[in-house]
Amino acid sequence: MNIKLVRSDEIYRKIMNSPIDKRDDIYRYEMMKPFEYNWDCLNVPLKAKIPGGYDVVMASGMLGVLIPSEVNEKHIDKINLISDNSIWKECEKTVLKSFDSFTSSGLKLQVENYVFSLLLADPENPYVKLNDGYSGFGGIPGYIFVSLVPNDFTISRIQAALAHECNHNARFQFFKWNPNISLAEMMIAEGLAENFATNMFGEEMIGTWVSSTNEYTLREKVIPVIKNGLELTGFENITAYLYGDEIAELKGYFPVGLPYCAGYACGYSMIKYYLKKTGKTIVEATATSSEEIMEETKDFWE
Repeated sequence: MNIKLVRSDEIYRKIMNSPIDKRDDIYRYEMMKPFEYNWDCLNVPLKAKIPGGYDVVMASGMLGVLIPSEVNEKHIDKINLISDNSIWKECEKTVLKSFDSFTSSGLKLQVENYVFSLLLADPENPYVKLNDGYSGFGGIPGYIFVSLVPNDFTISRIQAALAHECNHNARFQFFKWNPNISLAEMMIAEGLAENFATNMFGEEMIGTWVSSTNEYTLREKVIPVIKNGLELTGFENITAYLYGDEIAELKGYFPVGLPYCAGYACGYSMIKYYLKKTGKTIVEATATSSEEIMEETKDFWE
């Protein structure tokens, strides 16, 4: 297994010290070029064919990542916080440990080469604020990043967030990503990922996307609504169920009466139920089809 760490701290310093008209290209061709296949899978070009068109810079901003034109001297403290070599070594260790948990269990992963980086998140982005200043993306096998507004809290959460994304990375090697993924499948994927992260780093590292929904709200307000939407497909239809009304409305989708990341909390609880009922490990569950998991958790919805 090969892991390429894209040292964003060094690239951010270069961006910060470069003329404003050079910053986007440094971000495109030094920060994001190693992730080009990841972006290709999402139909995002490194550079738009027309000035101001949709490309990796615009897409990054939409995901809550700080765009290069905004990186300047006021961010030096944030860059310094992600410059500690020990953080990068721990990230590498987490990636290795995450994927080794599958291979050591006799499960074969298709991907041998992985690319990882830490990205600065935009502290003013509403998604970033809702996520307590950090999040990640690991849906395309072989490519993983964690974005954060660096501070003591978010840095303490990097490894758990990374483990979450590694689980996505592994699952979508067993089951190919489908852009028309159903709500049930997405909830299972998120529930597996967060259970995997807490299994590695403890329940105290659970993300706000799960911890913000208490048991009463889950049982009385979330499950009855989500139960009726499990077969919906397409992000325009499942976003409100998965992320909650607030994020759905920010994206221009209709609300369905659910709080922040209700689908994540529901998926987490459902997978915990599945693991207890079947006695499977989280690694075994990650390699189990959504159909089988849904069959075993029918009584979770009662």
